[in-house]
Amino acid sequence: MHPISGAEGAVGGDDDSDDKEKEEEAERERLEAIREAEERRKEKHRKMEEEREKMRQEIRDKYNIKKKEEVVDSVQEEPNPLMRKKKTPEELAREAELEDEDEFTKLKNTIETQVNELKSQIESKCVMQ
Repeated sequence: MHPISGAEGAVGGDDDSDDKEKEEEAERERLEAIREAEERRKEKHRKMEEEREKMRQEIRDKYNIKKKEEVVDSVQEEPNPLMRKKKTPEELAREAELEDEDEFTKLKNTIETQVNELKSQIESKCVMQ
């Protein structure tokens, strides 16, 4: 037996936790690099848009064109309509059922009120002895 082999085994046990820590650190660094790259990209695009807007304004000034006001819809249900959650067939059926139920309930209430009015009219005309 080589004493070096035993020493490597003892060190090997510690290497597992060191490897995990190194992997976690590498992952944190990777995520940080991605975030920084995204910030640089956003800043680059913001600057490009500023330059474009300056050029647009120069053209507007040259030709005496008024800048269009951006109309912002105050009622926007979801940020991206393409990314909204799709409803399952069960949810769609339940909604349709509730709508039908509402219509039936309205009709039922209307009929009940008319029947009660007729009852009261008949009772007022008929005198029970």
